[in-house]
Amino acid sequence: MDKLDMESVDIVDENIEKIGNLFPNVVVESENGKAIDFDLLKQELSKVVVEGNKEKYQLTWPGKKEAILTANTPTKNTLRPIREKSVDFDNTQNIYIEGDNLEALKILQNSYLNKVKCIYIDPPYNTGNDFIYKDNFSKNVNAELGDSGQIDADGNRLVSNNQSNGRFHSDWLSMMYPRLKLARNLLSDYGVIFISIDRNEVNNLTKICDEIFGENNKLGLISVINNLKGRSDSANFATCNEFLLCYSKNENFAEVSGFIVESDEIDGDYKFEDEISKYKLINLRKTGNGWRREDRPFMFYPILEKNNEFSTVLKEEYEQIYNKKENTFNDDIIKKLKEKYQANGYKFILPTDENGNYGRWRWGIDTFLNEKDINIELNQTGKICTKMRATLEDGSIRMKTAKTVWYKPEYDTGSGARLLKKLFDDKEYFDNPKSLQFISDIIKISTKANDIIVDFFSGSATVAEAILESNSIYNQSKRFIMVQLPEKCDEKSEAYKDGYKTICDIGEERIRRAAKKIKEETNADIDYGFRVYKLDSSNMNDVYYRPNDISQGQLDMFESNIKEDRTSEDILTQVILDLGLTLDLKIEEKNILNNKVYFVDENSLIACFDDKIDINIVDEICKYRPWKVVFKDSSFKYDNDKINLQERFKKLSPDTEINIL
Repeated sequence: MDKLDMESVDIVDENIEKIGNLFPNVVVESENGKAIDFDLLKQELSKVVVEGNKEKYQLTWPGKKEAILTANTPTKNTLRPIREKSVDFDNTQNIYIEGDNLEALKILQNSYLNKVKCIYIDPPYNTGNDFIYKDNFSKNVNAELGDSGQIDADGNRLVSNNQSNGRFHSDWLSMMYPRLKLARNLLSDYGVIFISIDRNEVNNLTKICDEIFGENNKLGLISVINNLKGRSDSANFATCNEFLLCYSKNENFAEVSGFIVESDEIDGDYKFEDEISKYKLINLRKTGNGWRREDRPFMFYPILEKNNEFSTVLKEEYEQIYNKKENTFNDDIIKKLKEKYQANGYKFILPTDENGNYGRWRWGIDTFLNEKDINIELNQTGKICTKMRATLEDGSIRMKTAKTVWYKPEYDTGSGARLLKKLFDDKEYFDNPKSLQFISDIIKISTKANDIIVDFFSGSATVAEAILESNSIYNQSKRFIMVQLPEKCDEKSEAYKDGYKTICDIGEERIRRAAKKIKEETNADIDYGFRVYKLDSSNMNDVYYRPNDISQGQLDMFESNIKEDRTSEDILTQVILDLGLTLDLKIEEKNILNNKVYFVDENSLIACFDDKIDINIVDEICKYRPWKVVFKDSSFKYDNDKINLQERFKKLSPDTEINIL
């Protein structure tokens, strides 16, 4: 029961909450409680760096505003399909993207907004020995870096971030901040993100995640034991763990289940058995927070036991024990009732701790009365216990709550390397890949049958293999989106000599080999394929974006607003993304009146990019009642054809949205 405020609504607090839902990072602490950092809010709503300097409780660093600006700056880049690298392109729903993850996350915003259930990333740990992304270098610097091999084809670079760098932490934070901001947008209301990190940046990562996701959405900081012996090169303490940070998109909808209780655990932990199932005994008395009887008065009542049968006092007697109106307990009545029932051969049991302090039960009276005959039992010490069963009423296996310390032998640092080496014919192509079992456990507790999982630091694609394995075991259809910068392999490395020129080549081949292995071992009927896309510049010429910048004399240079080296499939992919459709939709190609016509998700989108279009094609397309249609502007020779196009759709398929390139 909630107490009435008996005052008008505090509009300021409501507005702060609304703004905080959109931009959690702008809500800060002040002398009077929560407030809005207007400098940060201005930055969120600005396309240029906004200056401002006020003292407040927050994490800041040189370059933070530029990082926010980087996240908010739109991109004209797009994705181009690579069929020759893909597996079962026409039917698969899995996606692999070659390119900078910052640009990829921007491109995915429209199509995957609020659609992703789980994100897992294993970013650079900032140890001083690994590489981090450096974004947005100027063009004159790019030319120099390109010549020296320090820059990728998309204008970004990976650089060694040594501890001697005066911006050691700042550069790492500036890399992570915009990527996490964009990642948050992709998560559904029920979505969660897991981030692996070590001690070097765990504190800073927690602080920026508190800003981006909201402090209340922090689900846990998990210590993952991955080296029981400890690392011999560690200073002071031998490091034997790293951390897994977990946040939800929305604390009210967060879904992180426990681990399935395995058969050997059932045999070891669930030692009792009745006609229903195996079970273990759990004390009915509440312990921990909220254990006192004053915390939940209706869960304080006597339990009567006689000849192994359970009951409780009469309703009118219970009402004498607890005065509902005054919210008080009558201990004298409790004493008299105890004497009465003990005189009649009953055990009179109350929820008390070892010192005799009154607590409460975990069940209310109604639940107790409904469950007492099948799920209540006295243990060997005479305590009232509930039967926790190994299987639930629907026959499913019970889940055990995930703890904040994880350890399995399979989490060992060498486990992932050994598995990957075996997959690649006993050749070692990748340093320190994540344990497959570790990733599998994350997927188990955070996803369901048809969820989308994203990893935008994909590396060797352990996440993709874990999803394929999970689908084969549980007959599910989870989908993955992997993003990886095509970082060049060392030319002296075994991988490079064997034809794997980039990290992407290794990751893609791993998925192929893992899929083949899983299919041979399980023969499961699942999606083993993946579509490969490459990050590239827009398919459209500059004239498409800035027609007013082109003089009359330059018009002959731009007969088409589409770049000459781009295919119809390239254009279709950019259109799909621009219209907010997802990359995993079924695409069919049909010939209608000698024109190539694309059907995406049946009639969700119908597109034709031929240079010359028979205007009668409109009537044929209208028969499919498409949701959206797209044509090239240059496909229509006369303005009358475009007018006719609109009129025909208005008459034959009035709900269709018409788009022109």
